This record gives sequence, C-alpha cells and structure tokens, in this order.
Amino acid sequence: MNLKNTATRWGAVSQLLHWTILLLLVWIAWLGLGMGDMPNTPAKISTYALHKSLGLTLLALVTLRLAWRVYAGVPAPVAGTPTWQARIASLTHVALYALMFALPFSGWLFNSASGYPLQWFEQFNVPALAGRDAGLADLAAAIHVYGFWLLVALVALHAGAAIFHHVAQRDDTLKRMLPAVPSRATLAQTEPEY
Repeated sequence: MNLKNTATRWGAVSQLLHWTILLLLVWIAWLGLGMGDMPNTPAKISTYALHKSLGLTLLALVTLRLAWRVYAGVPAPVAGTPTWQARIASLTHVALYALMFALPFSGWLFNSASGYPLQWFEQFNVPALAGRDAGLADLAAAIHVYGFWLLVALVALHAGAAIFHHVAQRDDTLKRMLPAVPSRATLAQTEPEY
C-alpha cells in the first residue's frame, strides 16, 4: 500500500489519520456528553482535563491531516460519480474540516474566557486565547455545543453516503478508505489478461 494517495485510492497515511481522528472524535464526544452530569469530584475534574487534552490532540491531528491532504493530493471521484454528488462530497469535506477546527478552538476559547488553566495531559500549559470574559465564554460555549451537533449530523451524512455508495451503487467510494481492501480499479489493473 502506498503511503501517499493515488488517483484511485487514499494512501496509508490518510487512512490512518482518518480512522484515528474518527475514534478520537467518538471518545471526545462520549466524554463531553457525560461529564456535565458528573458529581463535583476529582473524577469530574480529571474527565474535563482529559476531554480538553484530547481536543488539543484532535486539533493537532486535523492540522496534520489537512497538511498531508495538501501534500499528498486527493483521489479523483470514483468513475461514474455524478458531478452534483462530487460537489456535495467536496462541500461536506470542507464543512467537516471547518468544524474539526472550530470545536477545539471554541473549547479552548471557552476555557480561556472562563479563566480556567489549560494543560495538555499535564505535560505543559497551553496559553490562553483570551482574557476572562463572560460574554465571550458564552459565545464560545454555544459554538462548541451547536458545532458538535452539526458535526454529528455531517459525520452521519458522510458515513451514510459512503455506505450508500458501497451497498446501492456498488462502487469503490468506501473501499478506497479501508486498509487492505483493494478497490475494483486496483483489481482491474492487476488482473492478468487472457
């Protein structure tokens, strides 16, 4: 498998970043949805700290993923994909990246404007993005919460479209992001001719 993307398939680095970020998002969401209802104990503080550290990790990985995407290129749309579907897929990807940046930054901004310290896994302090400001904290919290639910909807749309392509249209849209599953195009290139 290629490290870089090809014209027909996502490379190993893109696949690793895609699935790692998805798992990280699920973990962050699970923590975020449950931590508000926890009793005020050291466990709650630890959960918040983990949520924040994972959010900063997400920000770093999404930055790396976007840089890799620029460097490694993007596979062409699967043959036969209508133009309107390719455009919707492109717009969805732009929105997903925007939200994957907006959520960690809004959480970081909320933390800063609320006057809380921020550390990355207790290794080092992260600088505040703003001074204490209740109005800014409220705005950042709203962006964080509503952005999360918009991200959930877009991820569901993205996954649903990939499954639709795989099951109904029987094309390689999903397969080319799965490790060790050769696409139809790759198989066609390697099959001997008689």
